[in-house]
Amino acid sequence: MLQNGFIMVIIILVINIVYVSFFTIRMILTLKGYRYMAALISMVEVVIYVVGLGLVLDNLNEIQNLIAYAVGYGLGVLVGTKIEEKMALGYITVNVITKEYDRDLPKQLRDAGYGVTSWAAQGLEGDRMALQVLTPRKMELKLYQTIKELDSKAFIIAYEPKTIYGGFWVKAVRKGRLHR
Repeated sequence: MLQNGFIMVIIILVINIVYVSFFTIRMILTLKGYRYMAALISMVEVVIYVVGLGLVLDNLNEIQNLIAYAVGYGLGVLVGTKIEEKMALGYITVNVITKEYDRDLPKQLRDAGYGVTSWAAQGLEGDRMALQVLTPRKMELKLYQTIKELDSKAFIIAYEPKTIYGGFWVKAVRKGRLHR
């Protein structure tokens, strides 16, 4: 089967897509603090890497194998990124600035299950309300949609917090009571 050039290219392509997807997921798990899961994935990843690279190195005279390896690497980055988006590990903090004081935006967001802290702020054009909203990354897009529905002109900035400690909201998330 490995004598057929087309099949060899497909095998190398698939192996590298799988390898780089595992690599991407392992890196993200490592950064998020899932050490043991990352270590387990790295063991599978290195086996896939050695097999794929071995196929290419054993057949260096076949340029299509090298091209398949490179294309598989690029596609693996895309596939790994999509998998990570679906996993959506961790939390996101969203800062919202609105001039809509008459709407009770913090209460509406809290009623939807989000952790919200709000305070009065000053902008170039006057008084504003600033909100800091914490949510699991899986709920990030829904949060943006909710904010836009409540205030289409809200200014939104999002980032991933490195450490979260304390507060009633974190306890609710850990007990699985959020967004049910």
